[in-house]
Amino acid sequence: MLSRIRVAFNALDLAVYRRVRSLAHTPQLVRWVRRYSRLGEHGAVWLATGAVGAALDRERRRRWLRATAVVGAAYAISTSIKIAIGRRRPVVEDLPHLMATPTGLSFPSSHSTSSFAAAQAFGRLVPRVPLLGAAVAMAFSRLYLGVHYPSDVAAGAALGTVIGSLGR
Repeated sequence: MLSRIRVAFNALDLAVYRRVRSLAHTPQLVRWVRRYSRLGEHGAVWLATGAVGAALDRERRRRWLRATAVVGAAYAISTSIKIAIGRRRPVVEDLPHLMATPTGLSFPSSHSTSSFAAAQAFGRLVPRVPLLGAAVAMAFSRLYLGVHYPSDVAAGAALGTVIGSLGR
């Protein structure tokens, strides 16, 4: 029974992956999505956002620093889980990756984890809706570029949401 569920889940994961990968991929759009996705490497855009917030918002500096530390912790936890699980990135012959990645590991998506952690942690300091939009876009970019399965992104989003709520 458990084996059947796993097989069905993997088939669904691959079907959604193929569907997203079949979306329009013009050279210009791929270039822009790659650029956006690179901002999320190692949580850099979110750590920089927190550092700028702490530097500019003296009244709430401690809150910015705490939120930024939580984002950094989310990235570190995600990376540790990724190493422990060791799931390889998707390899689908007719759908090659559209960008290089620092590692061949996939689960969970650290881009998704850090982005959703930032949306939660920074959501009391700046408007949350744009942060959530940026997190969704970052997560989707990983699917679009073919470097994660949907389950990698969903797990990262869930993990980041939980960890990020600790920084609020």
